[in-house]
Amino acid sequence: MTAVEQRLAERAAFPAGFVWGTATAAYQIEGAAAEDGRGPSIWDTFCRVPGAVARGDSGDLACDHYHRWQEDVDLMTELGAGAYRFSVAWPRVLPEGGGRVNQRGLDFYRRLVDALREGDIEPFVTLYHWDLPQALEDRGGWRSRDTAERFADYAEVVYDALGDSVSHWITLNEPYCSSIVGYGEGRHAPGAREGHGALAAAHHLLLGHGLAVGRLRERARPGQRIGVTLNMSPTVPATSSAEDAAAARRMDLLVNRQFTEPLFGGTYPADMADTFGAISDLSFRREGDLDVIGAPLDFLGVNYYYRIHVEAAPYDEPDPALRTADDIGVRAVTPREARLSGLGWVVEPDGLHQTLVGLAGRYPDLPPVYVTENGYGDDGALEDTGRLDYLRDHIDATREAIHSGVDVRGYFCWSLIDNFEWARGYAARFGLVHVDYSTQVRTPKASYHWLRDFLAASG
Repeated sequence: MTAVEQRLAERAAFPAGFVWGTATAAYQIEGAAAEDGRGPSIWDTFCRVPGAVARGDSGDLACDHYHRWQEDVDLMTELGAGAYRFSVAWPRVLPEGGGRVNQRGLDFYRRLVDALREGDIEPFVTLYHWDLPQALEDRGGWRSRDTAERFADYAEVVYDALGDSVSHWITLNEPYCSSIVGYGEGRHAPGAREGHGALAAAHHLLLGHGLAVGRLRERARPGQRIGVTLNMSPTVPATSSAEDAAAARRMDLLVNRQFTEPLFGGTYPADMADTFGAISDLSFRREGDLDVIGAPLDFLGVNYYYRIHVEAAPYDEPDPALRTADDIGVRAVTPREARLSGLGWVVEPDGLHQTLVGLAGRYPDLPPVYVTENGYGDDGALEDTGRLDYLRDHIDATREAIHSGVDVRGYFCWSLIDNFEWARGYAARFGLVHVDYSTQVRTPKASYHWLRDFLAASG
């Protein structure tokens, strides 16, 4: 079998209509942080905290996508991508988080969506990818129930502006990172280290999602689909000990089940109180919240990068009442002889298969799934054989999940271009396309050419 025939056979193994795409996020690529009426976000503020972001980097300029969007759409077209997942910057649309609408911000996304449609690229719009308006954080941020209400208002504004051209809507990206990493670990914006506040943020993110789904359903046109994206990582005990098994279950609760159970199981995880009872009375929950959060969805987006291998460990804070939400007596470990990415992340493609099959088995009514992020971080070399191998192996894992009976509808590579990688600044690169940040010159990498050929092989 020739190389072309092999690629044709691989493509044929996916269902008809399977979506191939790339993904980005607003704060990571747009730049123009103070242009055309955009208000400050929590990431603008966080990046100015000494030591918060590597080398003091920020998204002020990023990849200047706000001005170079046409060039980036052309890169997608050349790649042969059928879809593009991007996020709308809440502070670009509602600079104060609510109230006054910034039309210039909406106009930017209208230009982008129109260009995608002209290029036969399906837009998948993410409403929230971590850039909360600072004005709302000043009033409590996601710790506050009011922010969930404001998010629903924001969703309505964006839909009214773009709903005639966008058929796929994603409410949240990775609420675990927004809540636990941002309000518990303090490693992401807003940089808080809290217990009750971080758990409240997780709940209010889900509540905001449910409220936004209701608003979108009221306005949705025939054929439009609404979903949410979660980052999913299977948790693996380092040994066969009962202590490590219990630690893995606690980590699974923290990262996965506190989000999937309310969304798809109709309940709060039974072990929430046992795990977090000392730091929170969970009083942010109200009667009826589960009905809002569990509103039926048309699809689930799954972001997968790695499994988490863990062992039991002492708590960082001896006093349970003072612990942060991530202080659960667990330590992540790296297996011996593990295959690692350029960032030191464990590479285990079968973890993606495990994730997809596990979700379908746990939740019988799980909606169709898209792999909305999957990618490899390194130092940005153009001959990025590590990324190429990573993508090929994870595409294989996706295909195997489909053969196992999981209804997977698409795969999005993270990311189209190198970008601002949150607390790592510009040191970590995930792009199919290299970006020279001093000149903004885009240069496709070996992985880009491989994926282009893979997608072109079936015509």
